[in-house]
Amino acid sequence: MIVDLRSDTVTRPTPEMRRAMSEAEVGDDIYREDPTARALEERAASLLGKEASLFVPSGTMANQIALMLHCRPGDDVVIPEDAHVRLYESGGASAWAGVQFTEAGSAGRFDVTALDAALHPPDYHCPRTRLVWLENTHNRAGGRVVPQAEVVALAERARALGLLLHLDGARIWNASVATGLSPETLARPFDTVSACFSKGLGAPVGSILAGSKASMTEALRIRKRLGGGMRQVGVLCAAALHALDDYQARLSLDHENASTLAAALSRVDGLACDPARAETNIVIFESSRVAPAELCARAKRDGVLVSPFGGTAVRAVTHLDVDRAGVLRAAEVLAAAASH
Repeated sequence: MIVDLRSDTVTRPTPEMRRAMSEAEVGDDIYREDPTARALEERAASLLGKEASLFVPSGTMANQIALMLHCRPGDDVVIPEDAHVRLYESGGASAWAGVQFTEAGSAGRFDVTALDAALHPPDYHCPRTRLVWLENTHNRAGGRVVPQAEVVALAERARALGLLLHLDGARIWNASVATGLSPETLARPFDTVSACFSKGLGAPVGSILAGSKASMTEALRIRKRLGGGMRQVGVLCAAALHALDDYQARLSLDHENASTLAAALSRVDGLACDPARAETNIVIFESSRVAPAELCARAKRDGVLVSPFGGTAVRAVTHLDVDRAGVLRAAEVLAAAASH
Protein backbone atom coordinates (compact mmCIF):
# COMPACT_ATOMS: atom_id res chain seq x y z
CA MET A 1 0.00 0.00 0.00
CA ILE A 2 1.25 3.47 -0.90
CA VAL A 3 1.40 6.08 1.86
CA ASP A 4 1.17 9.35 -0.05
CA LEU A 5 2.22 12.32 2.09
CA ARG A 6 3.17 14.69 -0.72
CA SER A 7 0.12 16.90 -0.13
CA ASP A 8 -3.38 16.96 1.31
CA THR A 9 -4.60 17.44 -2.27
CA VAL A 10 -3.97 13.80 -3.27
CA THR A 11 -7.09 12.46 -1.57
CA ARG A 12 -9.75 10.60 -3.54
CA PRO A 13 -13.50 11.14 -3.10
CA THR A 14 -15.07 8.65 -0.73
CA PRO A 15 -18.06 6.56 -1.87
CA GLU A 16 -20.31 8.88 0.14
CA MET A 17 -18.87 11.95 -1.59
CA ARG A 18 -19.25 10.31 -5.01
CA ARG A 19 -22.88 9.56 -4.17
CA ALA A 20 -23.48 13.19 -3.23
CA MET A 21 -21.92 14.27 -6.52
CA SER A 22 -23.99 11.85 -8.59
CA GLU A 23 -27.23 12.94 -6.91
CA ALA A 24 -26.55 16.69 -7.08
CA GLU A 25 -29.25 18.93 -8.46
CA VAL A 26 -27.64 20.96 -11.23
CA GLY A 27 -28.28 23.78 -13.67
CA ASP A 28 -26.27 26.04 -15.96
CA ASP A 29 -24.11 28.14 -13.69
CA ILE A 30 -23.22 30.62 -16.43
CA TYR A 31 -26.90 31.58 -16.19
CA ARG A 32 -26.50 31.38 -12.38
CA GLU A 33 -29.08 28.60 -12.38
CA ASP A 34 -27.22 25.84 -10.54
CA PRO A 35 -28.97 25.36 -7.18
CA THR A 36 -26.15 23.35 -5.62
CA ALA A 37 -23.62 26.04 -6.50
CA ARG A 38 -25.87 28.66 -4.91
CA ALA A 39 -26.25 26.51 -1.80
CA LEU A 40 -22.47 26.13 -1.47
CA GLU A 41 -21.81 29.84 -2.02
CA GLU A 42 -24.40 30.76 0.62
CA ARG A 43 -23.00 28.20 3.05
CA ALA A 44 -19.40 29.31 2.53
CA ALA A 45 -20.28 32.99 2.88
CA SER A 46 -22.03 32.24 6.16
CA LEU A 47 -19.13 30.14 7.48
CA LEU A 48 -16.65 32.88 6.62
CA GLY A 49 -18.86 35.71 7.86
CA LYS A 50 -19.06 37.52 4.53
CA GLU A 51 -22.01 38.83 2.52
CA ALA A 52 -21.37 36.62 -0.50
CA SER A 53 -18.96 34.15 -2.04
CA LEU A 54 -18.05 32.73 -5.44
CA PHE A 55 -17.05 29.17 -6.32
CA VAL A 56 -13.91 28.92 -8.46
CA PRO A 57 -11.91 25.98 -9.84
CA SER A 58 -8.77 26.61 -7.79
CA GLY A 59 -7.19 28.51 -4.95
CA THR A 60 -4.84 30.13 -7.43
CA MET A 61 -7.79 31.59 -9.33
CA ALA A 62 -9.37 32.78 -6.09
CA ASN A 63 -6.17 34.58 -5.14
CA GLN A 64 -5.68 36.09 -8.58
CA ILE A 65 -9.24 37.40 -8.60
CA ALA A 66 -8.61 38.97 -5.19
CA LEU A 67 -5.53 40.75 -6.51
CA MET A 68 -7.46 42.03 -9.53
CA LEU A 69 -10.33 43.17 -7.31
CA HIS A 70 -8.20 45.20 -4.94
CA CYS A 71 -5.27 46.43 -7.01
CA ARG A 72 -4.33 48.24 -10.17
CA PRO A 73 -1.25 47.55 -12.30
CA GLY A 74 1.82 48.92 -10.57
CA ASP A 75 0.46 48.54 -7.05
CA ASP A 76 2.46 46.89 -4.28
CA VAL A 77 1.16 44.11 -2.03
CA VAL A 78 2.71 43.42 1.38
CA ILE A 79 2.96 39.65 1.87
CA PRO A 80 4.56 37.29 4.39
CA GLU A 81 7.87 35.69 3.52
CA ASP A 82 7.53 32.75 1.08
CA ALA A 83 3.83 33.34 0.40
CA HIS A 84 2.04 30.93 -1.92
CA VAL A 85 0.82 33.80 -4.11
CA ARG A 86 4.42 34.71 -4.94
CA LEU A 87 6.00 31.27 -5.21
CA TYR A 88 3.40 28.86 -6.53
CA GLU A 89 0.96 30.69 -8.80
CA SER A 90 3.07 30.75 -11.96
CA GLY A 91 3.66 34.50 -11.89
CA GLY A 92 -0.05 35.18 -12.19
CA ALA A 93 0.18 38.29 -10.04
CA SER A 94 2.35 40.02 -12.65
CA ALA A 95 0.53 38.52 -15.63
CA TRP A 96 -3.03 39.30 -14.53
CA ALA A 97 -3.04 41.98 -11.85
CA GLY A 98 0.29 43.61 -12.76
CA VAL A 99 1.30 43.99 -9.12
CA GLN A 100 4.56 43.59 -7.28
CA PHE A 101 5.24 42.20 -3.82
CA THR A 102 7.12 43.35 -0.75
CA GLU A 103 7.86 40.60 1.78
CA ALA A 104 7.58 41.40 5.46
CA GLY A 105 8.60 39.49 8.57
CA SER A 106 9.77 35.89 8.54
CA ALA A 107 8.52 32.32 8.88
CA GLY A 108 5.07 33.18 7.60
CA ARG A 109 4.35 36.02 10.01
CA PHE A 110 4.83 39.76 10.27
CA ASP A 111 3.79 42.33 12.85
CA VAL A 112 2.84 45.99 12.72
CA THR A 113 6.47 47.09 12.88
CA ALA A 114 7.35 44.91 9.90
CA LEU A 115 4.30 46.20 8.02
CA ASP A 116 5.35 49.81 8.58
CA ALA A 117 8.86 48.99 7.37
CA ALA A 118 7.46 47.45 4.18
CA LEU A 119 5.40 50.48 3.19
CA HIS A 120 6.47 52.68 0.32
CA PRO A 121 6.50 56.44 0.81
CA PRO A 122 3.65 58.43 -0.82
CA ASP A 123 5.91 59.62 -3.60
CA TYR A 124 5.00 59.30 -7.26
CA HIS A 125 8.39 57.70 -7.93
CA CYS A 126 7.37 54.72 -5.78
CA PRO A 127 4.74 52.04 -6.22
CA ARG A 128 1.57 52.55 -4.24
CA THR A 129 1.13 50.15 -1.33
CA ARG A 130 -2.45 48.97 -1.73
CA LEU A 131 -3.05 45.59 -0.11
CA VAL A 132 -1.97 43.62 2.96
CA TRP A 133 -1.95 39.86 2.37
CA LEU A 134 -1.78 37.09 4.95
CA GLU A 135 -1.66 33.29 4.57
CA ASN A 136 -3.24 31.17 7.31
CA THR A 137 -2.12 28.46 7.69
CA HIS A 138 1.21 29.21 6.02
CA ASN A 139 2.45 26.43 3.76
CA ARG A 140 6.19 27.17 3.54
CA ALA A 141 6.34 27.80 7.28
CA GLY A 142 5.10 24.26 7.87
CA GLY A 143 1.37 24.82 8.27
CA ARG A 144 1.97 27.56 10.80
CA VAL A 145 -1.05 29.28 12.32
CA VAL A 146 -0.96 33.07 12.49
CA PRO A 147 -2.07 34.17 16.00
CA GLN A 148 -5.36 36.04 15.78
CA ALA A 149 -4.21 38.85 18.07
CA GLU A 150 -1.42 39.51 15.58
CA VAL A 151 -3.91 39.49 12.70
CA VAL A 152 -6.23 41.95 14.45
CA ALA A 153 -3.36 44.33 15.22
CA LEU A 154 -2.18 44.22 11.61
CA ALA A 155 -5.70 44.81 10.34
CA GLU A 156 -6.18 47.83 12.60
CA ARG A 157 -2.94 49.33 11.37
CA ALA A 158 -3.79 48.59 7.73
CA ARG A 159 -7.21 50.23 8.09
CA ALA A 160 -5.63 53.31 9.65
CA LEU A 161 -3.35 53.51 6.61
CA GLY A 162 -6.24 53.12 4.17
CA LEU A 163 -5.08 49.69 2.99
CA LEU A 164 -7.19 46.69 2.01
CA LEU A 165 -6.72 43.17 3.37
CA HIS A 166 -6.94 39.69 1.86
CA LEU A 167 -6.55 36.33 3.57
CA ASP A 168 -5.23 33.37 1.61
CA GLY A 169 -7.11 30.89 3.74
CA ALA A 170 -6.55 27.83 1.60
CA ARG A 171 -6.21 25.88 4.84
CA ILE A 172 -8.34 28.12 7.04
CA TRP A 173 -10.23 25.00 8.11
CA ASN A 174 -7.00 23.67 9.66
CA ALA A 175 -6.34 27.02 11.33
CA SER A 176 -9.84 26.92 12.80
CA VAL A 177 -9.38 23.44 14.25
CA ALA A 178 -5.92 24.28 15.62
CA THR A 179 -7.04 27.49 17.36
CA GLY A 180 -10.61 26.62 18.29
CA LEU A 181 -11.69 29.84 16.54
CA SER A 182 -14.42 29.74 13.92
CA PRO A 183 -13.58 30.41 10.27
CA GLU A 184 -15.77 33.51 10.59
CA THR A 185 -13.60 34.86 13.41
CA LEU A 186 -10.39 34.13 11.50
CA ALA A 187 -11.74 35.84 8.36
CA ARG A 188 -13.41 38.81 10.06
CA PRO A 189 -10.53 41.34 9.73
CA PHE A 190 -10.26 40.87 5.95
CA ASP A 191 -12.07 42.40 2.98
CA THR A 192 -11.83 39.12 1.10
CA VAL A 193 -10.83 35.57 1.96
CA SER A 194 -10.09 32.54 -0.20
CA ALA A 195 -10.54 28.98 1.08
CA CYS A 196 -9.92 25.59 -0.49
CA PHE A 197 -12.09 22.48 -0.49
CA SER A 198 -9.48 20.13 -1.97
CA LYS A 199 -6.83 20.76 0.70
CA GLY A 200 -7.60 18.82 3.84
CA LEU A 201 -11.33 18.53 3.24
CA GLY A 202 -10.96 15.89 0.54
CA ALA A 203 -13.02 17.38 -2.29
CA PRO A 204 -11.62 16.66 -5.76
CA VAL A 205 -11.59 20.28 -6.91
CA GLY A 206 -12.65 23.77 -5.99
CA SER A 207 -12.14 26.85 -3.84
CA ILE A 208 -14.21 29.79 -2.70
CA LEU A 209 -13.65 33.54 -2.65
CA ALA A 210 -15.76 35.48 -0.16
CA GLY A 211 -16.34 39.18 0.49
CA SER A 212 -18.94 41.86 0.07
CA LYS A 213 -21.82 41.48 -2.40
CA ALA A 214 -20.38 44.25 -4.56
CA SER A 215 -16.92 42.66 -4.66
CA MET A 216 -18.33 39.25 -5.55
CA THR A 217 -20.36 40.80 -8.40
CA GLU A 218 -17.11 42.11 -9.82
CA ALA A 219 -15.37 38.81 -9.00
CA LEU A 220 -17.93 37.02 -11.18
CA ARG A 221 -16.89 39.19 -14.12
CA ILE A 222 -13.20 38.55 -13.48
CA ARG A 223 -13.80 34.78 -13.11
CA LYS A 224 -15.40 34.79 -16.56
CA ARG A 225 -12.45 36.71 -17.97
CA LEU A 226 -10.04 34.13 -16.56
CA GLY A 227 -12.02 31.22 -18.01
CA GLY A 228 -13.39 30.06 -14.67
CA GLY A 229 -17.07 30.06 -15.60
CA MET A 230 -18.49 26.54 -15.66
CA ARG A 231 -21.83 24.98 -16.54
CA GLN A 232 -23.34 22.19 -14.40
CA VAL A 233 -20.88 22.91 -11.63
CA GLY A 234 -23.18 21.55 -8.93
CA VAL A 235 -21.52 18.17 -9.36
CA LEU A 236 -18.35 19.70 -7.92
CA CYS A 237 -20.11 21.93 -5.41
CA ALA A 238 -21.90 18.89 -3.99
CA ALA A 239 -18.51 17.40 -3.16
CA ALA A 240 -17.50 20.61 -1.39
CA LEU A 241 -20.75 20.69 0.60
CA HIS A 242 -20.24 17.07 1.61
CA ALA A 243 -16.67 17.90 2.67
CA LEU A 244 -17.86 20.76 4.86
CA ASP A 245 -20.51 18.58 6.46
CA ASP A 246 -18.51 15.41 7.03
CA TYR A 247 -14.77 16.13 7.01
CA GLN A 248 -14.21 19.55 8.58
CA ALA A 249 -14.50 18.27 12.14
CA ARG A 250 -12.10 15.35 11.57
CA LEU A 251 -9.15 17.59 10.62
CA SER A 252 -7.98 17.22 14.22
CA LEU A 253 -7.05 13.62 13.34
CA ASP A 254 -4.73 14.91 10.62
CA HIS A 255 -3.14 17.25 13.14
CA GLU A 256 -2.64 14.40 15.60
CA ASN A 257 -1.08 12.25 12.88
CA ALA A 258 1.25 15.08 11.91
CA SER A 259 2.35 15.42 15.53
CA THR A 260 2.94 11.65 15.72
CA LEU A 261 5.03 11.73 12.56
CA ALA A 262 7.05 14.76 13.68
CA ALA A 263 7.78 13.18 17.06
CA ALA A 264 8.93 9.95 15.40
CA LEU A 265 11.17 11.74 12.90
CA SER A 266 12.73 13.88 15.64
CA ARG A 267 14.28 10.68 17.05
CA VAL A 268 15.90 9.59 13.76
CA ASP A 269 19.64 10.04 13.26
CA GLY A 270 20.28 12.07 10.15
CA LEU A 271 16.93 13.84 10.29
CA ALA A 272 16.08 17.03 12.17
CA CYS A 273 12.46 17.69 13.00
CA ASP A 274 10.99 20.01 15.61
CA PRO A 275 7.62 18.59 16.71
CA ALA A 276 6.57 22.03 17.97
CA ARG A 277 6.56 23.27 14.37
CA ALA A 278 3.92 20.74 13.36
CA GLU A 279 1.05 22.99 14.39
CA THR A 280 -1.44 21.56 11.89
CA ASN A 281 -1.09 18.92 9.17
CA ILE A 282 2.28 19.81 7.62
CA VAL A 283 5.59 18.38 8.80
CA ILE A 284 8.85 19.94 7.61
CA PHE A 285 12.07 18.11 8.43
CA GLU A 286 15.71 18.38 7.42
CA SER A 287 17.83 15.58 5.97
CA SER A 288 21.52 16.15 6.72
CA ARG A 289 23.08 12.88 5.56
CA VAL A 290 21.04 12.10 2.46
CA ALA A 291 20.07 14.68 -0.17
CA PRO A 292 16.31 15.29 -0.07
CA ALA A 293 15.78 14.09 -3.63
CA GLU A 294 17.60 10.85 -2.86
CA LEU A 295 15.74 10.43 0.44
CA CYS A 296 12.42 10.84 -1.35
CA ALA A 297 13.48 8.36 -4.05
CA ARG A 298 14.47 5.77 -1.44
CA ALA A 299 11.21 6.23 0.44
CA LYS A 300 9.22 5.94 -2.78
CA ARG A 301 10.77 2.55 -3.50
CA ASP A 302 9.32 1.40 -0.17
CA GLY A 303 5.89 2.90 -0.84
CA VAL A 304 6.11 6.23 0.98
CA LEU A 305 5.79 9.49 -0.96
CA VAL A 306 7.13 12.79 0.42
CA SER A 307 8.41 15.93 -1.31
CA PRO A 308 11.75 17.77 -1.41
CA PHE A 309 11.09 21.27 -0.11
CA GLY A 310 14.21 23.26 -0.95
CA GLY A 311 17.72 23.05 0.47
CA THR A 312 17.87 20.13 2.90
CA ALA A 313 14.14 20.26 3.72
CA VAL A 314 11.48 17.63 3.05
CA ARG A 315 7.72 18.08 3.44
CA ALA A 316 5.09 15.55 4.52
CA VAL A 317 1.38 16.39 4.74
CA THR A 318 -1.20 14.32 6.56
CA HIS A 319 -4.75 13.94 5.27
CA LEU A 320 -7.87 11.80 5.47
CA ASP A 321 -6.47 9.04 3.24
CA VAL A 322 -3.61 8.28 5.68
CA ASP A 323 -4.37 6.86 9.13
CA ARG A 324 -2.13 6.49 12.17
CA ALA A 325 -0.81 3.12 10.96
CA GLY A 326 0.19 4.73 7.67
CA VAL A 327 1.98 7.55 9.47
CA LEU A 328 3.92 5.09 11.66
CA ARG A 329 4.90 3.10 8.59
CA ALA A 330 6.05 6.28 6.88
CA ALA A 331 8.22 7.12 9.89
CA GLU A 332 9.90 3.70 9.71
CA VAL A 333 10.53 3.97 5.97
CA LEU A 334 11.92 7.50 6.25
CA ALA A 335 14.22 6.42 9.10
CA ALA A 336 15.59 3.63 6.92
CA ALA A 337 15.95 5.99 3.96
CA ALA A 338 17.93 8.44 6.07
CA SER A 339 20.58 5.89 6.96
CA HIS A 340 23.62 5.25 4.79
